[in-house]
Amino acid sequence: MEGLKVSKANLTVYIHPSKSNQVSQAVLRQLSSLLFTFSEIFDGVVLAYDVNSFDTCAKILSGVHPYFGVKLKVNLLLFSPKPNMLLEGKVVKVTQESIHVVVLGFSSAIISEKDIREEFVCKTKRGQEVYVSRSHKRHVIKVGTMIRFLVKSFDEEILHVYGSLVPDHTGSIYWLDKNLEVDSHSDRSEKKRRIVPERIMLEQDAVDGELSTLNIGQKSKKSKKQKHQEES
Repeated sequence: MEGLKVSKANLTVYIHPSKSNQVSQAVLRQLSSLLFTFSEIFDGVVLAYDVNSFDTCAKILSGVHPYFGVKLKVNLLLFSPKPNMLLEGKVVKVTQESIHVVVLGFSSAIISEKDIREEFVCKTKRGQEVYVSRSHKRHVIKVGTMIRFLVKSFDEEILHVYGSLVPDHTGSIYWLDKNLEVDSHSDRSEKKRRIVPERIMLEQDAVDGELSTLNIGQKSKKSKKQKHQEES
């Protein structure tokens, strides 16, 4: 899935003097406050962090409360979806007007009816609404289906994705991957069918070549015998 990246950052965390005897815990608490929020500095939603090192020499700041700053080197896992990227998520709701998806367990996404390609038609099966492909009856999108969709836009404030199922390479991940394997197998079979006749032709040419050589040899032998008889 696209939209994920790792960013290396040099940070300075400011700690209250009352936490001076628990610096590590205070630092982790500050970093945890960044989780699942959009950061303009890093241009993404912070999903996880890994502290590589932090400076033991803290700088005390002047003021009424003398906070001290601790310098860190951190690896941040960011969720930063951009237009035309491919995301994957689980369908949680299907209606005639839209498909609702959850991405990575926290970000909601919606795909409106106008952004669903005409190949899909909404039907009611066993009391539930599902989208079924007209071209491939087994290509079904329902509640619980993992789908791959295209990003149209991303609302950074509410962490909401607006998606699209217009491209042909979007839809049910299970069906897309299985269909891709079938297509790959068909391509390999087609290549084999093309190669086999060529090999047969080459082998036939080789056999014909041997026969031609043999005939030439026989003719040359006959010509030598005839020549010997003529001389005698």
